[in-house]
Amino acid sequence: MATRLKYITALAVVGATTSVSTMAQELVVEEVIVTAQKREQRLVDVPVAITAISGGELEQKGLRDVQDISFAVPGMALREDGPGSYQIFMRGLSNQYGSDALVGVYLDEAPLTLTGFDQLDSRPLDLERVEVLKGPQGTLYGQGSVAGAIRYITKSPDLTEWGGSIEAQESFISGGDSREVITGVLNAPIVTDKFGIRIAATAQEGGGWQDQPQAGIKDGNNQDLRNVRVKALWKPTDALSIQGMVVVHRNESELGLGYENPDRTVTVAVDRARRLVPKEFDYNLYNLDVKYDLGFGELLSSSTYIDHTHHYPFSYIAGPQTNYGEFVAGGAVIEGTDDRLQQMHQFSQEVRLSSAGDGFFNYTVGGFYRKLASRFTDTYDSLYDYNNPAFPDDYYSDIPYLDKDWYESYALFGDVSFKLTERFELGGGVRYFKDDQKTFDGSATEKDSFDSVDPRVYASFKVTDDINLYASVGSGFRSGGFNRGDLPNYNPEQLVSYELGSKGVLGGGVVAYEVAVFYSDYKDMLRRGLILNSDGTTDSRTSNIGKVEVKGAEAGVTWRPLERLALSATAAYMDSEVVEVKSTDATNIVGDPVDYVPELSYTLGAMYNFDLTATVPGFFRVDYSYRDKVSYVDRSVFYDQFLPYYSDDISMLSARVGVTLGQANVELFGSNLTNENKWIDPYHYWTNANRTRPRELGIKVGYSF
Repeated sequence: MATRLKYITALAVVGATTSVSTMAQELVVEEVIVTAQKREQRLVDVPVAITAISGGELEQKGLRDVQDISFAVPGMALREDGPGSYQIFMRGLSNQYGSDALVGVYLDEAPLTLTGFDQLDSRPLDLERVEVLKGPQGTLYGQGSVAGAIRYITKSPDLTEWGGSIEAQESFISGGDSREVITGVLNAPIVTDKFGIRIAATAQEGGGWQDQPQAGIKDGNNQDLRNVRVKALWKPTDALSIQGMVVVHRNESELGLGYENPDRTVTVAVDRARRLVPKEFDYNLYNLDVKYDLGFGELLSSSTYIDHTHHYPFSYIAGPQTNYGEFVAGGAVIEGTDDRLQQMHQFSQEVRLSSAGDGFFNYTVGGFYRKLASRFTDTYDSLYDYNNPAFPDDYYSDIPYLDKDWYESYALFGDVSFKLTERFELGGGVRYFKDDQKTFDGSATEKDSFDSVDPRVYASFKVTDDINLYASVGSGFRSGGFNRGDLPNYNPEQLVSYELGSKGVLGGGVVAYEVAVFYSDYKDMLRRGLILNSDGTTDSRTSNIGKVEVKGAEAGVTWRPLERLALSATAAYMDSEVVEVKSTDATNIVGDPVDYVPELSYTLGAMYNFDLTATVPGFFRVDYSYRDKVSYVDRSVFYDQFLPYYSDDISMLSARVGVTLGQANVELFGSNLTNENKWIDPYHYWTNANRTRPRELGIKVGYSF
């Protein structure tokens, strides 16, 4: 016990001055294997800050989408535009604009990121784990991973045993509808050791709580969700494996964007009784991975094709805090609705060679190709309700908008490391990227190209086999892009980040930790301003406004003081600020905070295993998360006295208890137990913000075979 107390005291001192994200949640000591560097490694050996959440922990915590995951990972935040639509932010970098994302999302080897506004919704279904890689991943993952990457690692077919599971869940939303979910998994080794399939599917009905009283809509944000994933694995030889994956995702919701008022109602612009087009978020994904073991390394070819359709409404009402009316003579309250349709097709191909095992010389080298075609159409209705009685109100109806975009990009990348001694490793990597873009706005076609070279260097020192110290310098890149009409194009963004960290397992598995402090230099940050046209439409103007500095610390530890009890805590502190402004039409000034960055966020968790009887084991889990308010600043639209404007502080408490009776299991659960009703998003001055989900209480029954 004295030895354990020494370890805990030492960790407390380290955690007070440095940073951490979680490591393993199940200690004693079960090694966590990740593929963050595109080859299998122990988590403790990877010189990158990573939060790894196992599939079992995802289920026990009740994390059912990326919004839930964001509350479980301190320092992560997102902008949500209804079910399926997310923009993910991390490590003090938050930016809604640009041609690509800041955080890349992957399902196994398949990239789910299409553009900065379009990332496919992936539900935590039959997963091995989720890996959240923090900091720029430009060398191995390319543009779109400036702030980090999220990887959903699915379970592959087991070629030896038949099996599966089925679960049924019923839950009740405070002030809303019930939610029914059925999930099934089937593993079938058609030819033992040679060929098998694995099918995972989920269906969801209900779960809404938002009303539009003027239109007679009750619980209008119910989700009708169908998500089916089929994986087939063929191993014709011991060295060769071929795996195919098909994902079919369908989701429809009547009140589609999720924007709501504190009373849980939705206000529709122009006509409060108008029924907007339902939101539909659909996609088909096809992936083929071919792996060949060469003995000295593994050769991989990964091909992915995505067909995505997103049909959704958009409604906005300018609040009194906005200065948008100043663009119109006499001033006006401006509001409008859109009927938006996004259609996208993307093909990507990656080929890479990775070293086998963990030897003196380790490497990953490869190439990547992507081709994306996007068609965006919109029909606007806009109302200008003039404050000056001398001006009649203006109403613009059925204004069409068309935008077609094409992206074709290439990349070559490599990462190598050398073990100079048994404990000291030095490594580095680089990625060359070229992006050719073309756009058509309905009248003219424009073309441009962007390229980048993104290096990374790192070093690690193994104090013991289970304690690692590391330092790294890495860069990230996002392409430039087009503004509409005669507006000038915007240039790429660049990021350089410096990180020091440590991760390890102490006391023979009693304690696991991961720590990191970092500084990031974010140049040519993109921001958007709005321009009002004479016909009532608006154009967005994206500009490179200047420079941001980010200083941060993360911390987390898991401690098993008793065999049956595990305690965990994670925390993140971020100081992200605009330090230089060079654009004459900038929406920020020096000293502004960066949007959507919580200064402090943390989680606390406890897991206890018990025996209800000698043959009926059970568990009890409780989790608490806290996130500081996040801000938004746009000086082209809002009066200075209201800036920055904020979301609320968010505190969420959840709990789950379950027992296993042979092959069956029963669980009772509750999320948002205190029934918090808070702004998650700060953009409520335009009635474009969502709030925390109401309290949900439910029961889940499952059977494994």
